[in-house]
Amino acid sequence: MNLLGALFSALPGAIAQGLVWGIMAIGVYVTFRILDIADLTVDGSLATGGATCVMLIRLGLNPWLALLCAVASGVIAGLVTGLFITKCGIPPILAGILTQLSLYSINLRIMESKSNQAVSVDKYSLLASQRYVRDISIFNPLVLLTVMLLILMILLYLFFGTELGSAIRATGTNQNMARAQGINTKFNTVLGLMLSNGLVAMSGAILAQYQGSADVNMGRGAIVIGLAAVIIGEVLFGKVFRNFFLKMLAVVLGAVIYYIVLQIVLQLGLNTNDLKMLTAILVAIFLSIPYWKGMLDAKKAGAKKEVK
Repeated sequence: MNLLGALFSALPGAIAQGLVWGIMAIGVYVTFRILDIADLTVDGSLATGGATCVMLIRLGLNPWLALLCAVASGVIAGLVTGLFITKCGIPPILAGILTQLSLYSINLRIMESKSNQAVSVDKYSLLASQRYVRDISIFNPLVLLTVMLLILMILLYLFFGTELGSAIRATGTNQNMARAQGINTKFNTVLGLMLSNGLVAMSGAILAQYQGSADVNMGRGAIVIGLAAVIIGEVLFGKVFRNFFLKMLAVVLGAVIYYIVLQIVLQLGLNTNDLKMLTAILVAIFLSIPYWKGMLDAKKAGAKKEVK
């Protein structure tokens, strides 16, 4: 009974974190599924978004303007990775690692050479704070996060339905065919990476406000969490959610489910030091499910042929 009570108490926080990371997961979805690139820049750009937002808020800037500046910092990070890939011929994975490595030093400079910078809701006006996550009021971050995600998904749905958005999707599907149709695949690759990392930085900015601080290591392992959300969403909702808007919704739900599962496991007594390992195991399992299902279907089809 105590376990259920503790889990119920932690549920609003888990859902809020899932929604925050859901924005980041949509960014990962753009590169991983649309562009077909495993972009490791996100481990750095998430922290860059958080650091930029927190430091600007501490300087007295409006939190909405600070959020926009954080998004811009992520867009620039994505631009650098994109130029590494398209202008320098560096493989995408290595390009992301190089940008991520550079961002660690840049994030320290943004935060005045400190590994952590606090931004208390008592001193500053914040868009979201975990202090109000259990309150029934407009200050509850669940309200803002839900509205922001809906608006964001609608805008992305409309954008990827335009000629430019379709060109980005075509670039990720088949670059050779896209070039044959006169599409500038290099430009679209860079644009997709900029969009993705802008979303990731937005997530980092909101996360920093939600938890009340920015940390230079807050993005470590972010790509794994983003992939976990994408894979969980696809495995659980892939057959039902077909169009692009619903696929984004599946990714967000995947992030929420991931954090709910984490809360359940933590309430069962898992050591917090093992969270990264648990994440890796969860991602491996959900990545393996389609493969196992395909193997099982192949065996069933083979057995039917033998019977005939």
